[in-house]
Amino acid sequence: EEHVQALFGKDELEPLRPLYQEGFYAAKETVAVVGPRRRMIPDVRVLGPCRGASQVELAFTDGISLGIDLPVRISGDHRDTPGCVLVGPNGVAELQSGVIRAMRHVHMGPADLKYYDVSDGDGMHLRVVSEGCTSVLEDLRVRADDHVKLEVHIDTDEGNALNLEQATHVELLKPGDCRCQQ
Repeated sequence: EEHVQALFGKDELEPLRPLYQEGFYAAKETVAVVGPRRRMIPDVRVLGPCRGASQVELAFTDGISLGIDLPVRISGDHRDTPGCVLVGPNGVAELQSGVIRAMRHVHMGPADLKYYDVSDGDGMHLRVVSEGCTSVLEDLRVRADDHVKLEVHIDTDEGNALNLEQATHVELLKPGDCRCQQ
């Protein structure tokens, strides 16, 4: 909340559109993310609602461009992570930590956990069939919560490498499932 005040001069973010998970939204507000190379990524959309600590999730190539060595972490795990500078229309916020490359993961509610026979923290694979680009992403971490809908989170680099926009079939698999070798 203190960063919202510093960056935008107000106490709350203004929702632009809801995200797939209930209660979360893309805010109207954007920031510029500045790295140690003094390069920046402008117009990065802020997501709400506010949490206990500010966090910036970047794709691998964004980290290279900014000069930030991005550790792969589950959202909220800021141990030993770098920081950055955020620039908003009202001011600047310097994060001492919290810049990560989000670990690929899948949100699951109780029915999904039962269907896939997995538990919170288990690993899964994502098989994506695209023309000339069928691939399997390994090591998706299961993130269980009673109040979520089934949703896979990968970054833009991974989605582009998979040609995800042209995918004709996507499936979640448990490690060792023979369909990964097809």
